[in-house]
Amino acid sequence: MAKSRSEMRSSSHKQPKKRKRGPKIVLLILLVLIAIFGLFIWKVYSDVTGTTEKIYKGVETEEVRKKPVNIDKSEAFSILMLGVDTGDLGRTEQGRSDTIMVMTVNPKTNESKIVSIPRDTYTEIVGKGTMDKINHAYAFGGTSMSMNTVQKLLDIPIDYYVEVNMQGIQDIVDAVGGIQVTSPLSFTTEGYTFTEGQTETLDGAAALAYSRMRYEDPNGDYGRQGRQRQVLEAIVKKVATFSTITNYQSVLGTMENNMKTNLAFADMMDIFSKYRSAAGNIEQIQLEGTGVMMNGVSYQQIDPAELARVSTLLKQQLELE
Repeated sequence: MAKSRSEMRSSSHKQPKKRKRGPKIVLLILLVLIAIFGLFIWKVYSDVTGTTEKIYKGVETEEVRKKPVNIDKSEAFSILMLGVDTGDLGRTEQGRSDTIMVMTVNPKTNESKIVSIPRDTYTEIVGKGTMDKINHAYAFGGTSMSMNTVQKLLDIPIDYYVEVNMQGIQDIVDAVGGIQVTSPLSFTTEGYTFTEGQTETLDGAAALAYSRMRYEDPNGDYGRQGRQRQVLEAIVKKVATFSTITNYQSVLGTMENNMKTNLAFADMMDIFSKYRSAAGNIEQIQLEGTGVMMNGVSYQQIDPAELARVSTLLKQQLELE
């Protein structure tokens, strides 16, 4: 017998209601993802702080400023970058600074300058009391003597330093998965061949060979310095890509083994947050000299006018003039 309308309504009320679980499941997934992401960020932060503590090494230098630079207040600063040959070709001794660059960063003008100093520059080695090649300062007295010598040469304060051994360049390039460079000339060295104008992807060993070749370059050490800057810029760009973040532990591992600096973690965070625009606007400057022979040894003699030119540019950048 057919049910009446009232019976049908009564029957429909007795059926259990279906719960909408979709939104709750999505919310749960989001919470899990956020938790995982938070743990990952914490892990990265923990690893990075641990690495910076391991690579931090204070250094005593002659005081040039009236008071120390304050990065937290966005003051212009300078940093000496040393590429040393310890660890290269199996060396274990103190070594010498194969690459010497000074970078000045000014967040107010949003500009940075990098000065390359020829390693054979004839200058006073501060603390040794002799005139010699500037790269010997590291062999005689390590980072401290190098910083003091560069301060005296350029007549500016050197606030910080970053030191990387040559083996570190190779390891870092491998850790980021290789780099791309376009060679300005054709040459063969250490079993690798590079072609002018051709962009190639280099692993660590190839990048190291590319950056240190000097004798086949018509511009000698100046040409090599240009290729070293290429390699450093390529590494920075590769490290900044998202694909490298997944391999951050390998990068940190190479830093621990091959890098030293007197920049604390808080300083690095301040630089990243307050100096990024300036760091992305870089002017390359080459300190140029003239080749001379003294007692059978080749040096680069820097003309006083050239030193004054570069020193003035850096003093303006550091707001010392």
